Amino acid sequence: MTEVKTDKDYQQIAKEILACLGGKENIEGAAHCATRLRLALKDESKVNQKQLKSMDVVKGTFSTGGQFQIIIGSGTVNEVYKEFAVLAEIKEMSTIEVKNAGARKLNPLQRFVKMLSDIFVPIIPAIVAGGLLMGINNLLTSKGLFFAGKSLIEQYPGIADLAAMINTFANAAFVFLPILIGFSATKKFGGNPYLGAALGMLMVHPDLLNGWGYGEALAKGQIPAWHIFGFSIEKVGYQGTVLPILVSSYILAKIEQTLRRIIPSALDNLLTPLLSIFITGLLTFVLVGPITRSAGNLLTDGLVFLYDTAGFGGAIFGLLYAPFVITGMHHSFIAVETQLLANIPKTGGSFIFPIAAMSNVAQGAAALAVIFASRNVKMKSIASASGISALLGITEPAMFGINLKLRYPFIAAINGSALGSAYVAFNQVKSVALGAAGLPGIISIRTDCIIHYITGMAISMLATFALTLMLAKRFEQSQRDETVSDTGVA
Repeated sequence: MTEVKTDKDYQQIAKEILACLGGKENIEGAAHCATRLRLALKDESKVNQKQLKSMDVVKGTFSTGGQFQIIIGSGTVNEVYKEFAVLAEIKEMSTIEVKNAGARKLNPLQRFVKMLSDIFVPIIPAIVAGGLLMGINNLLTSKGLFFAGKSLIEQYPGIADLAAMINTFANAAFVFLPILIGFSATKKFGGNPYLGAALGMLMVHPDLLNGWGYGEALAKGQIPAWHIFGFSIEKVGYQGTVLPILVSSYILAKIEQTLRRIIPSALDNLLTPLLSIFITGLLTFVLVGPITRSAGNLLTDGLVFLYDTAGFGGAIFGLLYAPFVITGMHHSFIAVETQLLANIPKTGGSFIFPIAAMSNVAQGAAALAVIFASRNVKMKSIASASGISALLGITEPAMFGINLKLRYPFIAAINGSALGSAYVAFNQVKSVALGAAGLPGIISIRTDCIIHYITGMAISMLATFALTLMLAKRFEQSQRDETVSDTGVA
């Protein structure tokens, strides 16, 4: 039976946590999400990790993106934070404010990754919705999935228009992707987000050649152009692209900021938006767009080549994915994944999602194996809940609370992930949507790849589970040997 805690209990917990963090003088900012305290500390070296992790309420700790985070759990974290804020004498802050406070400590690479995360995370729901609708459309139109040689709409013609409508809904977020990115990126760079959205609209205007038809038009020599003062500027759209609108949004924000400083306030609202859009639009079609379109295609093609290298690229990616998560660098994959999903006719979908799923279920399997390998009751309790959470796509509790703490489950997990990832890479498993990268991710996978996706997860989980138990025995044996060595007693 779960013990009901009182306000005094939460106050005591907060007091102990604050002491472990070096006192209120070491707290620069604090907030909480659904399960974690998020803290910006002045000096993380003052944290008493050993004492902090010995607390029953603490499920794990980790530091990322300039934030020190303490995993406490849903419901409890809210109550602990209330008391913590009072004891630390800090005003209530949002997670964004704490993130910004911690960002000042980041190196240039970390700041770049954080920038991409801040731009793409807000638009993920739109991409997820469109991608999952695309997956539903694939279920309705794929031949042989439910009936021999026939699709659902061929078997039941009455739902053909429903499938067509769903397909239109699914494509919208990807056709107009530059508008979403333009809004989010310009806001991040300090410009007017609505000007960013207008710039995105300009880049997908129906008067332009559809961006997906650019390759074919180039081969035929039929690219339309504006002819201005002896110069030819290609009239080509940027549907489904990421890099062009990112760079153009940065330029737009900087031009707008400069104009607001030099244009008299009486003319600011009139001239600043006009000149910002015109100058940025001109630079986009003359210079930025053509260069960044080629750069984006090269980057995407390079990653696809690595993935397609007979499974070895997939194995390496699977081995490194969890370490990328620890550093936060996995957020940089969002830009590439968005481009892959926006160009499914060319790419076939995203290979990053299946790799992430192999890594996530491996972390879950490693945590669940700890239930059988560990004798620590608290560790078993945390492992059961966090292991199931990881199988469903949420890995932080398992990874930071169990696997990294014990080390051997993490080693087993990245190796199991490498095996599962090699299998899905060899069989060209790709997703048509973002979603929960784990067991529920089946709906995000291309219909012809679902069996291989399930098989890959089984390989990843079983290999990790077995390897965790094997390494646990060696870990226990090495601990016994160290004890004998230190004491001289067998």
